Amino acid sequence: MRVHKLTFAALAVAAGLSLTACDDGDDSGKSDASSGSSASSSSGGAGSSGSDQGGGKDSGGQASAGRDSAGKGSRGQGATSGSGASGTRGKCRTDALNITASDSTVDGDSEASVAVTMANGGRDCTMAGFAGVDLKTSEGNLSAERTGQPADRMVLKAGKSVSFGINYPVNDSGGSGVRVTGLVVTPPGETKSCSIEWPGKGTLPVTDGSGSPVTVGPIGSAGQGG
Repeated sequence: MRVHKLTFAALAVAAGLSLTACDDGDDSGKSDASSGSSASSSSGGAGSSGSDQGGGKDSGGQASAGRDSAGKGSRGQGATSGSGASGTRGKCRTDALNITASDSTVDGDSEASVAVTMANGGRDCTMAGFAGVDLKTSEGNLSAERTGQPADRMVLKAGKSVSFGINYPVNDSGGSGVRVTGLVVTPPGETKSCSIEWPGKGTLPVTDGSGSPVTVGPIGSAGQGG
């Protein structure tokens, strides 16, 4: 009987550890989620951190198709917005979100894109604004610039997900470019970030600052139907 109890306890611990699909032990590549500060990489790409309409950053969840970083895409499954979206619910916490990303580039587009999705593994919670997004590169960390109108506060129901899009320039220069080694996402209003694998193209073009920046759309700007 003791063996069964220990087995069940081990399974419970494993389930808890697998809740967040990110390496939250490494936040060296993140922007300050509460400051809204901006940064630029040595490759010339400028970027600013996202905010929860009040300075906090925001992140996405399970990756799914869609690349409309201007906010025209679906909010994702189980996300509702509006004046009554807050109630007594707390904000979505990094530890309760399963954050993943996938390539969502459409052939023929001038820019490439990645969809980031947050799946809520806890209770109903609220979020708004933008995600904090930083790309880890061979030339240093690069913060994505916000684009589009900040998302209204929404409720992300337990077990549901919401996504946002990241757009970035394609390296068609013929050169080796700047190598992208990872993606750091910070949920809205949070200071704890997630480090996940970068699913997009392996390099960015080297520019003098005049090229297209890496941009991030508001939460809900990519998802099913986006």
